Amino acid sequence: MCFEDEAGFTRKPPRGRTWGRRGHTPVVTVSGRRSGRLSVAGLIAMRPGSRTRLCHRLRAHRAGRGKRRSMGERDFIALVDGVHQLLKAPIVLVWDRLNTHVSHAMRKLIAERAWLTVFLLPAYSPDLNPVEWVWAHIKRSLANLAVVALDRLEALVRNRLKRLQYRPGTLDGFIAGTGLTLDEPASP
Repeated sequence: MCFEDEAGFTRKPPRGRTWGRRGHTPVVTVSGRRSGRLSVAGLIAMRPGSRTRLCHRLRAHRAGRGKRRSMGERDFIALVDGVHQLLKAPIVLVWDRLNTHVSHAMRKLIAERAWLTVFLLPAYSPDLNPVEWVWAHIKRSLANLAVVALDRLEALVRNRLKRLQYRPGTLDGFIAGTGLTLDEPASP
């Protein structure tokens, strides 16, 4: 069973709590407003008897008008295909109702893969997706950090994701945080 979600990062840092002298509000200055965007798709894969895995795909979008600033159907399918090769098993995929996930092109790509079964989360229910906890964890670690270049941001996000890949206990905690029970049903 796999859960998928996507997030975006820009050079403007996420806000976080910080320390400062009383009466002096700390200010984080960022230059270059339109310097691009980093799109990340993440997938938490669970398999009975195996450790929980985190797989991801990053795409940097340079600044420019008229250019796509998010991931497309091919990016998501490449991520799912990679996970299928890693797990060597059929996949039950749970994801949100992003327009790219429910498009005609995506339905066609999913139909071509007999080993893939897709379920959509109910609308407005990010609390049911454990990958949302991954993004919260990473954005908290990047809070108030002003990055000079998009390449540096990409390296930082990759580093944070790689760290999480080697912490299956943390990933299991993200799954437990959703409140979903993933136990096998009892036999009659």
